[in-house]
Amino acid sequence: MTDRSDKTTTEWDDEEYFASDFTRRDTLDMLAKGGLFASLSAMMAGLPQQAYAQDDEVVRIGYLPITDATALLVAHAKGFFEDEGLEAERPTLIRGWSPLIEGFVSNKFNLVHFLKPIPVWMRYNNNFPVKIVSWAHTNGSGLVVGGHTDITDFSQLGGKQVAVPFWYSMHNIVLQYALRQSGVTPVIKAQGEPLAPNECNLQVMPPPEMPPALAAKKLDAYIVAEPFNALGELMAGARMLRFTGDIWKNHPCCVVCMHEEATTAKAAWTQKVMNAVVRGAIYASENKMEVATLLSKDGEGYLPAPAPIVQRAMTVYQDDDAYQESGVIHHQAEWQNGRIDFQPWPYPSATKLIVEAMGETVVSGDTTFLQGLDPEFVANDLVNYEFVKNALDANPSWVNDPSVNPGDPFNRDEILKL
Repeated sequence: MTDRSDKTTTEWDDEEYFASDFTRRDTLDMLAKGGLFASLSAMMAGLPQQAYAQDDEVVRIGYLPITDATALLVAHAKGFFEDEGLEAERPTLIRGWSPLIEGFVSNKFNLVHFLKPIPVWMRYNNNFPVKIVSWAHTNGSGLVVGGHTDITDFSQLGGKQVAVPFWYSMHNIVLQYALRQSGVTPVIKAQGEPLAPNECNLQVMPPPEMPPALAAKKLDAYIVAEPFNALGELMAGARMLRFTGDIWKNHPCCVVCMHEEATTAKAAWTQKVMNAVVRGAIYASENKMEVATLLSKDGEGYLPAPAPIVQRAMTVYQDDDAYQESGVIHHQAEWQNGRIDFQPWPYPSATKLIVEAMGETVVSGDTTFLQGLDPEFVANDLVNYEFVKNALDANPSWVNDPSVNPGDPFNRDEILKL
């Protein structure tokens, strides 16, 4: 393994994975000012409030280069859209959430993955007709600590600096749950402002910036989606502290979204799209090592990370002796989940809990849209269950994913346990 822990941010930026267009300054500035949603409000205000699917039925996918997009990318790579009689353009890699949202709103893309809170914000803060049509994956994130620290437990994050990718994210929700359970208070203070021993200071940082910032000791820890945890371990001297899927059992992170108009006016087309996406998720669940190589820059190049990083992000978990000895994994023997899993069913119970948690999580920026937002209403209004249910019924092997209870695959209780 090459030791890159002493690299500077500038040197990291020379790496392909930290190319300047990935972290262009306008994106960094946007993210630094109070979180994703407050910063995107001006952009959304200038865009049309109704979106209509294009006249043709070409599948146009927009995605970020993270493992959350796996089901969509596999469906394209393996020809599952073509099997449904659909034309699908090669997915377009987008370097940030803001341009992906803009591309979706302007109808450049008709199939995308978003962090679960993004469509909540789009639909209820901006009245934009977005629909969640399935989950993109479960688990798939973690918290790593710097090699310069001696942190072995969440209780030791008091007085520390921790980065999250966005204020409204599963990462921030799970992190703050773990902090509260450990007697640590999450706060948002200016960098350099004194912290009480029991205060953990949070900041928003784009994922590509996290590994070099940790290596430069500007952070003590970060929590993010894969493959940035694996990248931190292999290239930034990071140590895994805990996987989020070992705290919230089989939680969603990214979800698959479409325009609501497409789900009503083009029901047959929507069903074909979902058939392909579900097949992509099942294939990824059953062939993680192959899929990791396929998606990497050593395969079909959907992700700019090399194969060893993506392979680690998808496969290295309960069989890793170091993880077992350090206590990184507490519940895998009981829960039988993986580092990342792939099942598409959007459990209403999780949507309800996420809406509740969004209102309780410490964030920066305007949270007015969350006031009075009923979780039961959101679960029924935001999510379309019809097309994914039909696709799952036609592909019963989906219940073999470790994140599914085969005895009652369409219902579950949410379990959070530190």
